[in-house]
Amino acid sequence: MAATFVSYWSDSDNETKSHVNPEKVDPDALAHLQPLKSGKTMSLSVLNSAPEVAVKEAVETGVHLDPSLKEVTYNPTYETMFAPEFGPVNPYKSKRMAAPRNMLSGYAEPAHVNNFMFEQQRRTFSTFGYALDPFVDTSQNSSSSYIGAVDEAEKKKGLTVFEVGPKKTDKRKKVQGGEANDIDIDNYLGPWAKYVDEKDGAKPSEVEQKELDEITAKRQKKGRNGEEAPAAEKTILHVKDAYDYQGRSYLHVPQDVGINRRTADIPDKCYLPKKQIHVWSGHTKGVSAIRLFPVSGHLLLSCSMDCKVKNSVAADRHSKAVRDICFNNTGSQYMSAAYDRYLKLWDTETGQCISRFTNRKVPYCVKFNPDEDKQNLFVAGMSDKMIVQWDVRTGEVVQEYDRHLGAVNTITFVDENRRFVSTSDDKSLRVWEWDIPVDFKYIAEPSMHSMPAVTLSPNGKWLACQSMDNQILIFGAQNRFRLNKKKIFKGHMVAGNACQVDFSPDMSYVVSGDADGKLNIWDWKTTKLYHRIKAHDKVCISALLLGQTDQTLGLETWGCRGTPSHNLMAAGIQSCFNSVYISTPSEEGTLVD
Repeated sequence: MAATFVSYWSDSDNETKSHVNPEKVDPDALAHLQPLKSGKTMSLSVLNSAPEVAVKEAVETGVHLDPSLKEVTYNPTYETMFAPEFGPVNPYKSKRMAAPRNMLSGYAEPAHVNNFMFEQQRRTFSTFGYALDPFVDTSQNSSSSYIGAVDEAEKKKGLTVFEVGPKKTDKRKKVQGGEANDIDIDNYLGPWAKYVDEKDGAKPSEVEQKELDEITAKRQKKGRNGEEAPAAEKTILHVKDAYDYQGRSYLHVPQDVGINRRTADIPDKCYLPKKQIHVWSGHTKGVSAIRLFPVSGHLLLSCSMDCKVKNSVAADRHSKAVRDICFNNTGSQYMSAAYDRYLKLWDTETGQCISRFTNRKVPYCVKFNPDEDKQNLFVAGMSDKMIVQWDVRTGEVVQEYDRHLGAVNTITFVDENRRFVSTSDDKSLRVWEWDIPVDFKYIAEPSMHSMPAVTLSPNGKWLACQSMDNQILIFGAQNRFRLNKKKIFKGHMVAGNACQVDFSPDMSYVVSGDADGKLNIWDWKTTKLYHRIKAHDKVCISALLLGQTDQTLGLETWGCRGTPSHNLMAAGIQSCFNSVYISTPSEEGTLVD
């Protein structure tokens, strides 16, 4: 066998390189190849399957817990409880992530909760802001612990939403009276009986009186600041002499112009204006309204944003811009309404202020009652949705019409002055009987717009209303006040301005200004736009037509407002002497004829 082993290590091809000396072979190395010695007896050798092995590194000898265990009989350490199940510790995991979990947010243990108790505590916390502490076992701890609003829980003694609150105090007792019968009816008090502990004295205590005095002082101080005294009036005469050589004032109707200005006869034919013939100046800001002297129309009255009212006599009338003006029937007096919340009555000839009226609201329009026996009464549309009626003689309010839902813009008398029509920012038209504060006709449609300018036709049958949708609407002015759908005038743009509308005396034409400073003239019968005249650079706010004529002459007037001219202008035609008055805002404030 030894020879075989030697030959196994030898190589026939290279004996010199791989020759092995049999004397140098370790016998123990070949002992397992030797055959067993035969003998009489044979003993089995003991094999140690787990011999002690000397290791150089330290071996962990800690106790590992089975994660599936439900109960541990000893107190394990923190390291043992949170040791990894397999492999080494992940150095990148936090303690929270390393903790055992059976769901994404943590470890949830099955527990039984009564549905009623859970809903009771949830609703209690939602209503009162507190609930029982779920981490405290109430079966072992008799004292209740709360989370949330602890003070509120102690105040209500842990009351839940399903429990009855503290008992209400008894009602105050009333004094017993007699019975409601014929015998004791005099002593019957019923629901009007006083409380037993009620005090009859209404005098406030010292603390209450002090608070009331402070409130009253504040209100009085606020009222003094808000109330403005009327501005001092100043009158300036612009003509050389107040009276002529016969002692007649400038109010006297001229008779040497070839036209009978004392009559109100309607001319046979009215013509369109052709050219500008005159300019008046004087206002420094925009002209808000112009009015002609009643019947004759030989005087022009204008009011402006410069707080002045002008004719041949000019005056610093108000402390703020003047909104509207109105003559009485004779023209001897006129009324002005301004943003200083005052309405003032003026003498036309002298320019002196006769009376002042105010209800601490801004007047938007003012009109005298046209009846001869009611010249002492006038109505004003106010910013507080009311129409107020004053008596000039007493200076007191005699009637109020309060059905509108917005500021009142216009007042127009119709039906022989027995009724008047008002329009408002509430996009409605209301008809009133004189001196009756209830409207008997109310017109409002979803398609209607606000109508801040209304004019009555010369024959008294129609109302021309400037609508904010760039149309002039015609309403009947007699019984039903219906909209005439065949008479709608279009083609101009008012752009939110209250451009005044007017008729020619013979009902041939309808005129109106627009936002571009143009005067638009329509034919009444066909509603066709006849002519358009460039009157001003800015808004043309008013258009007035006057018919004073003999067989060959006629007169027309218009008014408009804009910037920067502040002018009143007049225009004429070739065949007839037609003059047009135009009012605009300018630096020099001129009037043009």
